[in-house]
Amino acid sequence: MRYTLEYPSELPTAPDDFLEPHVIRDVVTRAEAAGFSAIALSEHPAPSRKWRLGGGHDTLDPIAALSFMAGVTTDVKLMTNLYVLPFRNPYLSAKSLGSLDILSAGRLIAGVGAGYLRSEFAALGVEVEDRARLLDEALAALTSIWTDPETPVSGGSFSATSPMWLQPPVQRPHPPIWIGGNTAASVRRVVQYGSGWMPLIAPAGMASAIGTAALENADQFGALLRRLRDALADAGRDPLSVDVQVICPWIDLDDDSALRQAQDVLSELAGHGANWAVAHSQAPTPREATDYIEAFGEAVIAGNLVS
Repeated sequence: MRYTLEYPSELPTAPDDFLEPHVIRDVVTRAEAAGFSAIALSEHPAPSRKWRLGGGHDTLDPIAALSFMAGVTTDVKLMTNLYVLPFRNPYLSAKSLGSLDILSAGRLIAGVGAGYLRSEFAALGVEVEDRARLLDEALAALTSIWTDPETPVSGGSFSATSPMWLQPPVQRPHPPIWIGGNTAASVRRVVQYGSGWMPLIAPAGMASAIGTAALENADQFGALLRRLRDALADAGRDPLSVDVQVICPWIDLDDDSALRQAQDVLSELAGHGANWAVAHSQAPTPREATDYIEAFGEAVIAGNLVS
């Protein structure tokens, strides 16, 4: 099992301190030293006040923030979790994500999804009902732009009409694309375009709130992963070639029983095929967050809590 750190600002109670440059530098360098394989940031370019007060969190532009993190780290992967492709023209996505891959010397993991906040789509001038179509269009365009940047690409509302000039990303044929979601359409997208899948194991109410299908327990997760792997095989792809990232339950590292419980949960998910887990720190201050990150590295990552 490899571990991703969700940057600690992305919790409802996180103070603004986590957005200060020296704090970001300290957190991510310590996370890299602790053995985390990736740092993740989500995307909310135009969230509503209602969403923030109802359990949302502070956000930074993920391209800007992950580029800053790339400059103060060496090996840790930089993950968008998730970058909402329907928000923008695919050429803009290809340029932004590709630039991050270049600036990080090939460390981008492009976690992408459809988005879900109606008010955010309205603020950005995008029809939320079109998000599935726009995601499919963007995935096809993104892979084409990255693998063959000179050939013009067109879509429903954009059209490149002559040979193009874009710098290709460092990772070839293109950076890994990890796709979020629990639906049959998400499985199809992973088979067509993805090298990673990021499901959300959550009760029906939570899943509905973010616009995906319910996936309530490890058995349901395992069944859907088997469907994905069968579809990969049918498409001529290696069923084990796709990474699968789940959410790591929060662990009280001072409680041996909590560690054992987390081990049981993660071992069950790993038994079904998960090989990445995204962890978060609920610490209220940067100092407590870095203490937790270092302790997590010792107890969970270096301690081989789940092999």
